[in-house]
Amino acid sequence: MVIYIMGVAGSGKTTIGQKLSSKTGYAFYDADYFHPQENIEKMKAAQPLTDEDRWPWLDNIHAFVSKQLQSNNVILACSALKEVYRQRLSNGIEAHCRWVYLNGSYQTILERMQSRTGHYMPTTLLQSQFDALEVPADMIEVDIATTPEKIVEEIISKIN
Repeated sequence: MVIYIMGVAGSGKTTIGQKLSSKTGYAFYDADYFHPQENIEKMKAAQPLTDEDRWPWLDNIHAFVSKQLQSNNVILACSALKEVYRQRLSNGIEAHCRWVYLNGSYQTILERMQSRTGHYMPTTLLQSQFDALEVPADMIEVDIATTPEKIVEEIISKIN
């Protein structure tokens, strides 16, 4: 099984993915590490990525997850803002995919982003994330207004 943790930048995907990994024993990976350097540089320059920028990134993630599923369960944090991105990530492995959407308000996420350090995604791109977001249907939706521990408990209860 692959559990995709999705949502806009700053919604807590990495934090929740790591905590969920600790609870389940599934390996955790962050989609940020699959970006080509050109994408990272573009985001550092406060330029939103285009779909054309994202296709190779999504294909790299899909290939990696497909290979991992041959022997492991995995958790992958990935923004996956549009339905077409989620379809690309789950193509051919749909039966093994569970999607978790971390839902939060713009203000809550902006405050979180302003307090974090060491991430290349500037707060100026947050609105473009919300603009691109196609709220998913038929997945586990979790409100991020609670603690990470409660979020993980809720995810585990809904997956089981």
